[in-house]
Amino acid sequence: MMYQAFLLTIPLLMAFQTSSINTSPLDPVKKIGPTSAPKVAKVDEIRNRAQFIARSCKEVKNVYGQSENGLYYLTTATGVVYQTFCDMTTAGGGWTLVASVHEDNIYGKCTVGDRWTSQQGNNANWPQGEGNWANRKTFGTVEGATDDDFKNPGYYDIVAEDMSVWHVPNNTPVNHWKLAAIMRYHTDRRFLHLYGGNLYNLFHRYPVEYNVGAHLADNGPSIPIVYDHGDKESTKMFYGPYSGGEIEGGFISFRAINHERAATAICSGVKPKSGNVEHYCIGGGGFFPEGNPLQCGDFTGFAWNGYGTHIGFSVSKQMLESAVLLFYR
Repeated sequence: MMYQAFLLTIPLLMAFQTSSINTSPLDPVKKIGPTSAPKVAKVDEIRNRAQFIARSCKEVKNVYGQSENGLYYLTTATGVVYQTFCDMTTAGGGWTLVASVHEDNIYGKCTVGDRWTSQQGNNANWPQGEGNWANRKTFGTVEGATDDDFKNPGYYDIVAEDMSVWHVPNNTPVNHWKLAAIMRYHTDRRFLHLYGGNLYNLFHRYPVEYNVGAHLADNGPSIPIVYDHGDKESTKMFYGPYSGGEIEGGFISFRAINHERAATAICSGVKPKSGNVEHYCIGGGGFFPEGNPLQCGDFTGFAWNGYGTHIGFSVSKQMLESAVLLFYR
């Protein structure tokens, strides 16, 4: 009887073994292995980029033959190493991310977080505000450039010829920036040669501060742009309907002054034709007199007629909720 019972268990054992082979704990490991390996390789690749010694993404591309968008390490003239994003594909590549302007609270009005205007209130005795357009302070992280303000040493260290600008929705992961951008463009006139090679020097020539000059007469340069995503008309549509007759699409403009002598820093995608620049230009000094303090902040008067309503002077919600990324080449 025992022998017969043993014979009856043999098929059961074989079935168990077959089942065990088909559902082996190693199977998931084998499936995960190939898909996880590229991630490990990618991390190693980024780490290996730390071996490159270059001051800009253009130099990384030309010297080391890199052609992939992503995070790279750069070194300043004084030996400071930092990490940033390189756009290696647009118009020949070699674009270095040096800063981002992000509005985390349009209702804050020159409070904590308004690094590109003032974090100490709207104050005529603080005409330059934080002064970050023309100093060597750095802040933020490259991966958080659409979550918060960002500025790296390349802003003042790199000697560049042109700029590129991306408007990327807030909180977008770095590897999705280019695809997610609502607008992208670059210059091709080598205009930065005329202004010291970067924004740091340009804004020393055209200080961003209250009462520095009059609207239109004392504005900084307006440079024609080449669109990589978008066009003149779509650019104007992002801004408020009332702004449409006051701007010309197809430009990037610097140090635009409003009717009340408050200075803004950058008018992205447009050239001002009037003095209501607070509704289509970003950043600025430390004091905006009109509606004190309603115009003071990194995105100035972008919500003048409501948050993202696209009514009157209010910009669209897409524009209001996108960070402005600034690149050099």
